[in-house]
Amino acid sequence: MLKLAVVLVLGLACAAHAKTFGRCELARKLIELGLTSRNQVSDWVCLVEHESSYRTHVKGGPNWNGSYDWGLFQINDYYWCHVSTNAAHNDCGINCSNLLDNNIEDDARCAKIIYNRHGFNAWYGWINNCQGDTSSYISGCGI
Repeated sequence: MLKLAVVLVLGLACAAHAKTFGRCELARKLIELGLTSRNQVSDWVCLVEHESSYRTHVKGGPNWNGSYDWGLFQINDYYWCHVSTNAAHNDCGINCSNLLDNNIEDDARCAKIIYNRHGFNAWYGWINNCQGDTSSYISGCGI
């Protein structure tokens, strides 16, 4: 019973630090953080919708190679961030668990590194859903 109580308390603590963004709120935040310009923000909002449904606390996987994807942008732990059991590359220099909170500054920095190397093609959510006109993702946002 004590173990169940501890698990529930930890789960609530994690949920308290997680966030689900609205699409317009996210668009403004990504511009504010310098991840993108107004011209490209709809691509990022589309990407995030299809990767994490705007949720910061999502952990996806396991992938075919045993890796996991973390946070709002579903950043992969084989290449970009580290966990204690898997630190293959860690090109963003960040602990993956930091990608699960409601502070997306570090997430945006890492996403920008990934984008600068691979463009949007680094994300299957974008490849499969966001090529072409993405303006509807920021429609009504005043951006």
